[in-house]
Amino acid sequence: MRTLHFHPLSSFCQKVLIALYELGLPFERRFVDLGAATDREALARLWPFCRFPVLEDGGRVVAESSIIIEHLDPGLIPSDRESALECRFLDRVFDLHVNEPVGKVVTDLLRPDGEHDRLGVERARGTLRTAYDVLDARLRGRAWAVGDAFTLADCAAAPALFYAARVEPLQHPHLTAYFERLLARPSVARVFEEAKPYLHLFPVK
Repeated sequence: MRTLHFHPLSSFCQKVLIALYELGLPFERRFVDLGAATDREALARLWPFCRFPVLEDGGRVVAESSIIIEHLDPGLIPSDRESALECRFLDRVFDLHVNEPVGKVVTDLLRPDGEHDRLGVERARGTLRTAYDVLDARLRGRAWAVGDAFTLADCAAAPALFYAARVEPLQHPHLTAYFERLLARPSVARVFEEAKPYLHLFPVK
């Protein structure tokens, strides 16, 4: 049986959960509280960087959300080369240029007075706005990130945009319409419904 070490509020864990629900694969959940020493030690034994999600599958330990999803089913990456490159490209855009800047803004909100990084936050918000411009142009005329099929890139997009919209509101028509389609997808809706009990921990409304 697969075991997913995760937290339901984590965007990267949500990314993998969406893939698991899309694929209909059975798995066991191992909730990880990084504030608990025993949980941190157990996760570090599996993955020394002590970051989730981590998947145990048939004696193999798989880390990093994109790699976990490809391990689960390479079919979530298109088979033709150009579409596969576009899928992986957008996966990186959502992870590195949407998710990471959100993390910068949120982390700064949690810092004590006198230790805020105003310049860093402004740069993060600028990166988000640039990402929105790039994505809005890229998504024009597409049902999903790469086209008609739901892929790895969409698994990455849903949680990234879910939190990004709370930090820097979406004002781009194609990107906004795409995000609304994501929210209506059953696998995505299920993940965010499961996250509801923990959303109060996210410091941006």
